[in-house]
Amino acid sequence: MIEAVIFDWAGTTVDYGCFAPVQAFIETFENEGIEVSFDEVRQPMGALKRDHIRALLEMPRITNLFENVHHRAFTEQDIDAMLAVFTDKLMAEISSHTLLKPDVLETVAYLRDKDIKIGTTTGYTAEMLEPVAQAAKTQGYEPDLLMTPDDVQNIGRPAPDMINKNLERLAIQNRQTVIKVGDTVSDILEGKNANVLSVGVIEGSSVMGLNESEYTQLSGEQRQSEIDRVRQVFETAGADAVILNLSELVHLIEKMNQ
Repeated sequence: MIEAVIFDWAGTTVDYGCFAPVQAFIETFENEGIEVSFDEVRQPMGALKRDHIRALLEMPRITNLFENVHHRAFTEQDIDAMLAVFTDKLMAEISSHTLLKPDVLETVAYLRDKDIKIGTTTGYTAEMLEPVAQAAKTQGYEPDLLMTPDDVQNIGRPAPDMINKNLERLAIQNRQTVIKVGDTVSDILEGKNANVLSVGVIEGSSVMGLNESEYTQLSGEQRQSEIDRVRQVFETAGADAVILNLSELVHLIEKMNQ
């Protein structure tokens, strides 16, 4: 029987399409005189934000651009400085990216009815998550645990440390009774590394990268193509299951419990 579900935040339960961090990353690199694309920014999505900045700087194209602009290689001090800029930019706009995704409240109500515990992990620091969690609470979503990299010595995904801490605090012994739900490859790998069931959610995910309006305006053929593309990304990463949206999580749990 499923005992706990551990949700990611942006792109999974709030912020359809996971746009708050994307824009902040783009503006942070613009501040350095470097133009990065949406696709580049989304590749490391879900990781600790400092690790995310490093991953972008290590991409060959961006490495070359940085060296052309600064006439030297990037340093740890550059990463620290860019993280400070990113944090300021994210905090300035994050409150406008806290709307719950469809099906969250109905799914949470089901979990509560079945006495299934609700944990969380995130790529946000505690400071970044605070306004998101507060807004979610106002809308009716309040998990049992808020877990950030700050709680595990700043170790981010795909390491399993945040999930491990969730299980410890939720007093869960059997990892095969735990589902991790997320919208990025980092989420899938985090679940796999923690030896829990790892589930990717397609609609509103960072991997899809579309807002709700853009998604609904796709033709049937375009929509199916995007769904298939995102499903392939999650399956390649090793997902145990892939769901279209959170309403399908209920059916997945019912199936697993049978």
